Amino acid sequence: MTNQKLWKKIKEFNLDEKDIDFTFSQRLARDNNWGLDFVNDVIIEYKKFIYLCCVSDQQITPSDSVDQAWHLHLTYTQSYWKKFCGETINKEIHHNPTKGGLEEKNKFSDCYDLTFEVYKSEFNNIPPDAIWLNNKRRFHEINFKRINTDSFWLIKKPSKNYISGFKLIIIGVLIPTLFIQAENSSSAIYFFIIIAAIILFNFFNDRGNKKGGDSGCSDGCSHFDDSGCSSGCSGCGGCGD
Repeated sequence: MTNQKLWKKIKEFNLDEKDIDFTFSQRLARDNNWGLDFVNDVIIEYKKFIYLCCVSDQQITPSDSVDQAWHLHLTYTQSYWKKFCGETINKEIHHNPTKGGLEEKNKFSDCYDLTFEVYKSEFNNIPPDAIWLNNKRRFHEINFKRINTDSFWLIKKPSKNYISGFKLIIIGVLIPTLFIQAENSSSAIYFFIIIAAIILFNFFNDRGNKKGGDSGCSDGCSHFDDSGCSSGCSGCGGCGD
């Protein structure tokens, strides 16, 4: 490890204030529908990422789960800017949105791969799969929206395998059956059912293939030393086809 003293300070930094009813960890769990055990693991990985930002002179990027912890910590302005950046690591770690576009997406994808290499070099192991998704999933499974669950029900989307099986049923069984039945029934009714089945097929097909665009959901970091000069990392998350 490049700087064990720094890592010890970061690792021991307490994100949960004492004597409050709703802690940072509890808020992170609520906002992401995570269990507290998983949240504790994410916080450790968030701290590791910040450490890597401090010691790496190359561009790196967080996993999405780590990025959620980072987003939340930034809202605790006293904790983040004064106690963490100012008093603990003595660097300003800034969170920078993506500029969008293919060039940015490719750059951040490369950053993410590099982060794995730097992580392994500094911590002598690979990042945990549950928190650090592989590159393909990291940049495609991020079509998130802020939803008020008091007003909306959330239903898990069928898996791709389920959708594929449903398509085969429509093509191979349902449509031929409807044509057979149409011989003895009202053709107009069954024609309408066939059209509805095709529309449903296309709906699932579009949903299954939909991916995020370069719409500003990427994030980045850059840090500055005490002189105000930019140094070290600028990292990012991202989305796009």
